[in-house]
Amino acid sequence: MIPFQKRYYYTPEMKGSYSIKYVLPALVPEMNYNELEIQEGGSASIAFESLYYESDLFKTEQTRKNLLEYCKMDTVAMVEVLNKITL
Repeated sequence: MIPFQKRYYYTPEMKGSYSIKYVLPALVPEMNYNELEIQEGGSASIAFESLYYESDLFKTEQTRKNLLEYCKMDTVAMVEVLNKITL
């Protein structure tokens, strides 16, 4: 985050943000969160909290799966962004 926050690396496609949601499409346009059920951190937090109250095992499992897919995408996105700025 620091190279983008401090603007050591910046492109107009980032739209003034250093969020992974803006940095990723600027640097790795073929990757995005569009196909995921959970597409941003706020929704991920709400989904995670909802697990505490959910009694339907199917819904719990589906929410867990969606959270894992979101976290996986975040991790892969950070690796790909790092590869772009260090290669």
